[in-house]
Amino acid sequence: MEKIIEIKELRKAYGEGDATVHALAGVNVYIERGEFVAVMGPSGSGKSTLMNILGCLDRPTSGEYILDGRDVSKLDKNELAEVRNQKLGFIFQSFNLLPRISALANVMLPMLYNAHEELSDEESRQRAIQALTSVGLENRLHHLPNQLSGGQQQRVAIARALVNRPPLLLADEPTGNLDSRSSVEIMDIMHKLHDDGTTIVMVTHEPDIALHAGRVICVKDGAILQPDGGESPCLRRD
Repeated sequence: MEKIIEIKELRKAYGEGDATVHALAGVNVYIERGEFVAVMGPSGSGKSTLMNILGCLDRPTSGEYILDGRDVSKLDKNELAEVRNQKLGFIFQSFNLLPRISALANVMLPMLYNAHEELSDEESRQRAIQALTSVGLENRLHHLPNQLSGGQQQRVAIARALVNRPPLLLADEPTGNLDSRSSVEIMDIMHKLHDDGTTIVMVTHEPDIALHAGRVICVKDGAILQPDGGESPCLRRD
């Protein structure tokens, strides 16, 4: 299988001298195109740092991060912003929708910054409608976020993440603010996206949510813990 993510000896340190904190300590990991991977780990384990680097929101101190065949570990801020727009879709625990504009307008926003494709206003609108329809919100196009349930807001966020058709979807605690029923609905959508070929990397602290993924990466003390007997250490019940 082709690797969409390959990380080699990735290190991230904060501070200097005796105050240096090594958030990542020589991480090596790969994710194949089309995989559904969960990332777990206790608070302070380094999983958030790892996800920030995977999302091109931060750069490593050293090591390589190859994303879709390109080493992005040493790109500047403008180059990273371009990569984020073209290659990545983000889903956040807190939805991050703009409160004063409609679901449709929220989903159209990423296309305003997409220099890779020159879409007309109508083409952008139709693509946003298609994305919202794909998550079951074709009847909520003109609703404001506060007129939607938490589960519906997260569906808008998923549509927004998908509208530029990125090869990789990064989800940070996508069910963290949802009740059980809405969590099931969101995970059903994630499975459908995965079945359609989307590569998904999802951070979660919930073992039952992590079990939806095909593979669980366990992070502790800035390192990847290797599975023992096929089961991730983060899922082990001692």
